[in-house]
Amino acid sequence: MKSKTEFKHEALLDPADIQDVLKAISKGLGKGKLEFSDDKGTLSLGPQGLLYLKVSASDGDDRQQVDIKLRWEKKPKTLNKKPPKIEG
Repeated sequence: MKSKTEFKHEALLDPADIQDVLKAISKGLGKGKLEFSDDKGTLSLGPQGLLYLKVSASDGDDRQQVDIKLRWEKKPKTLNKKPPKIEG
């Protein structure tokens, strides 16, 4: 299979199938490897270090929605562990 740089999938699923997808993502996060594939190829991601999480929910007139976003740096930035020297 060809390696991909982007993966998108849309479907109408029942709550149990969506729960299976969320469990697979959770398991992959625990292992430090997420692998997404379809007939067009595979995308492998390696979450590490601190991850940015954004959860939002809305309740509109005709639709309710939950969005979950995860993001991380491929090479986590190292921060200086020494305080700055400041004279007053």
